Amino acid sequence: MPSAAYEAFISRVKEISTARAIESVLEWDQETYMPPRGAEPRAAQLALIAGVAHQRLTDEALGRALAAVEREADPDPVVATNVREMRRLYDRAVKLPTELVQEIARTVALAKTAWVRARKENRFADFAPHLERVLELKRTVAEKIGYTTEPYDALMDEFEPGARAADVQRTFDELKRQLVPLVRAIRDAPRQPNPQLLTRPAPVAAQAAFGRRVAADMGFDFEAGRLDVSVHPFCSGTSPLDVRLTTRYDENYLPASLFGIMHETGHGLYEQGLDPAHAGTPMGTSVSLGIHESQSRLWENLVGRSRSFWAHYFPLLQAEFPAFADVSLEDWTFAINTVRPSYIRVEADEVTYNLHILLRFDLERQLVDGRLRVQEVPEAWNESFQGLLGLTPRTDTEGCLQDIHWSMGILGYFPTYALGNLYAAQFFRAARRALPDLEQRIARGELRPLREWLRENIHRHGQRYRAHELVQRVTGEALSPTPFFEYLRDKYQPLYGF
Repeated sequence: MPSAAYEAFISRVKEISTARAIESVLEWDQETYMPPRGAEPRAAQLALIAGVAHQRLTDEALGRALAAVEREADPDPVVATNVREMRRLYDRAVKLPTELVQEIARTVALAKTAWVRARKENRFADFAPHLERVLELKRTVAEKIGYTTEPYDALMDEFEPGARAADVQRTFDELKRQLVPLVRAIRDAPRQPNPQLLTRPAPVAAQAAFGRRVAADMGFDFEAGRLDVSVHPFCSGTSPLDVRLTTRYDENYLPASLFGIMHETGHGLYEQGLDPAHAGTPMGTSVSLGIHESQSRLWENLVGRSRSFWAHYFPLLQAEFPAFADVSLEDWTFAINTVRPSYIRVEADEVTYNLHILLRFDLERQLVDGRLRVQEVPEAWNESFQGLLGLTPRTDTEGCLQDIHWSMGILGYFPTYALGNLYAAQFFRAARRALPDLEQRIARGELRPLREWLRENIHRHGQRYRAHELVQRVTGEALSPTPFFEYLRDKYQPLYGF
């Protein structure tokens, strides 16, 4: 039976979560249904609610309540997790003045609107002043939070607790060392796919219906969630009972929406798989953005681009989209696994995708520590892109303006995408060991056994384990690029014949 002190503490914690949920809904609306002229009042609304949440989090009364339950030293893992993680959040938050938090909320609300316009009109210069201000504020955050090695660590810690840029760099260096020769081998392989067959007419209404069907088969509960359209696909969860997904449609490129939906549904399943009994507390919150990304990438790539998945779904797709009636399962599977350097991160293949992240990781670190100036971003982006992917973006829109993240002020987020790919490969390997007939089930369209395994081993634990502990517990080994590379090798060698 929880103590009275703990109950009072949790009541305060849930108030903070409620304020954050309101903030999340306002942000979701801004990206989906808010009219363009609503940007100014929405900025004021977001600044106000961010200030309220921050005031609740930094309230001395919460500090006293936290200290009281710490003195009780309750060994219950639920209590211990909530106390440990709230101590971390509280200690971080009290270093940030409410005025700074409100100013960040106001600034990014305006920056997002400016980014949408700049991206549409292909003018980085229109977004640059907003990025300058965002960087100024985030550097202030890093200085106030504190760091040992570099300011980027303080920002990255918000999304991947305990991660350090230098450690991530070593992991990424090893990943790059293994990826570069694989990309070269695929490029020079004797067999090559025909990605043009993917660009056939696919009515948007039919895409939406098919994507919704796949999401439901994966186990997404549409009574506790919804699917809408936005410029940049995302998942927004306020509780396991209210999870919002978005995608975007191209009537001449079905994979963009379908794999976008599978990706965001992976995020959504994590949110819906959190224990509702602990909603609004760390035990009912995802452990890290890297782990979150592992769920989306696992469903999008390890399941969604597998031959097993399409053994069941390709006949259904052909029935809905007659333009694909003459395409074979083998040609379709090969085409959706085309490895070819491309400009847009969210549409990149799973082999070259991490190179997009390595670029952003490097540029972000330089922007945060001041080695790279905002006005130099387009040139630096294009130069790095050429070096890593052998392409030079033709416009800012397909280059440095393609991602929403900087306009949202979430610097330190990009590395979690690559970490998520590594986690996903290790988790899927463990799932196949635990479910020996997993591939056969997927080939029959039975996707929920995998969802249940993920829910049991990852989702329901909330923040009980830190990311590195969770990976060790689930897979029996520490995070490593090797399972990811082995997965790529075992998949692409037979496809490309090298």
